[in-house]
Parts: sequence; C-alpha cells; structure tokens
Amino acid sequence: MVNYLELINIKPLLAATSGRREIVVGIIDGPIEGAHPDLQATSLRALPAAPEVICQTKESIGCVHGTFVAGVLCARRGSQAPALCPDCTILVKPILCDAADFEQCPKVTPENLASALKEMIDAGAKIINLSLGLPSTTLQEQPSLQEAFDYAFQKGVLIVGAAGNQGRIGRITLFDHPWVIPVAACNGRGELYSKSNSGISVGKSGLKAPGVNIVSTYSSGGYTQMTGTSVAAPFVTGTAALLWSLFPRATAGEIRRAILRPDIRRQSIMPPLLNAEASWKWLRGASY
Repeated sequence: MVNYLELINIKPLLAATSGRREIVVGIIDGPIEGAHPDLQATSLRALPAAPEVICQTKESIGCVHGTFVAGVLCARRGSQAPALCPDCTILVKPILCDAADFEQCPKVTPENLASALKEMIDAGAKIINLSLGLPSTTLQEQPSLQEAFDYAFQKGVLIVGAAGNQGRIGRITLFDHPWVIPVAACNGRGELYSKSNSGISVGKSGLKAPGVNIVSTYSSGGYTQMTGTSVAAPFVTGTAALLWSLFPRATAGEIRRAILRPDIRRQSIMPPLLNAEASWKWLRGASY
C-alpha cells in the first residue's frame, strides 16, 4: 500500500503538531457532514450558506466532496483519513450545492467565489483551500475574482487551489494570480496524474501533491476513495497550516516561500513535489 504521508515527508510535522486553534483554515467547497464520527471533535465554524448548499442529502456530490476534503485536513488523528491539522480551526463556506447531480446545480460563478473569498478572509481565515473549478475564464475578464485574490494578498491570507482535472497543459486561468498556489495531483511514485492540469502557472508557483486513490471521510459515514487535484490541494493546505502552527510569528509570505521550496530552481511546467520536512527545515533556519 502506498504511504502518501511518507511521499511528501510530512510525518515529522505530524509528530510535532496537530495544529493550533488560532490557525484558521478555510474550506470553500461543498457542505460538510460534521456529524461524521471522525469530524465531531473538530473545531468547525460554518459561514452562512444558501439553502441549496446545506448538507440535506448525504450522498449528494457536494456533500461527499466537502466532507472528503475536510477529512484530509481535520479528521481525527488515527482515523483512515490523512487528518493533517485537526486542532486548527476550520472555517467552512459551502458553495457547491446539495444535489445528486451537479447538472442540477447552478454553476459556481467568479462573482460568488469572489464573494465567498472576501467573506472568509474577513471572518479570520489564514489559509483558504479551493478544491473546485469554474467554467473556463481568465482573471483579466473577471475583475471581482482578481480583486479577491489581491485582497487575500493584502490581508496575508494564503490561497491554495486545485489545478483541475482536464489533462490540459497551458495556463491555469482560474489560478493565474501570483499569490495563489496551484496544486497538481500525483500518484504514489510522485508522477503527475494523467488528468491533472499543468502549465506555466503551476510550474512557476505550484506544487504536486498526492491525489490518486486517497482515502478520506465519507458523508454517509465511514470512508471513501477519490482521485484528482481536489484531493491534492488540501495536502498543501494542511502542510501550510502545520508550518504556521509551528512558526506562528511567521508571515504569510514566509510560509508561502517555505512551502514552495526556495532551495530548488523552477525551469519547467512541471511543479516540484510537496516536501513538508524540507519546508520545515527552511523555516527552522530562519529566525522566527
């Protein structure tokens, strides 16, 4: 069985901390089934959501997706989920609706994503995970989203986003912003997942993280397995939360620099693999 935690060298961080309450991790995703036994002890705070994104149908795509992402970040340690930072505060803003089929849902628009980002930033998030996508667009054509990412930069809030699963090589238009960390998915050998997007944006300011056959919490109880960049992104988000928990006086820019591996040169559209221990060593070498 592949050990994804060893692949990204995160076990030393997991042994050192399970997070701090003052490190607020935001999840903009589907609704989360907080009654799952391995999520009940988590400090979950929910921001107001529209009626169509409440977790009424536990098997709905939105509820399954949101609950899975939450398990990667904050399930109970010792569970089958990665459970990276369960002692951080988790701030939830559901925007993926509660339906059996996403075709029944209104599309997530740049405007409502921008609004959710600003709301979450104002509510105190320090890191925001975006395991979602938008219809093809560019930031230049969507000033509201550009402004939201600018606002995150001004407020010192890290943004981590899934690169997408269309198998494209080129610009990642949603996350083509210098402050956002785009995440591509890889398998247990660190090889790029065949459907993972990659390109200039990802190679320049992104990372690879485990995203193939990952096990995490299922909204109806127990666990399920998922593959894709949505799965990979919270590994980066959780690592950033652990690093910030160990170095609470560090700035957002310093945490971002550490997690993006300043010790390696980027000369390709292929991003480097997340290496949590190497990032920790870099921060230990600085004076925080």
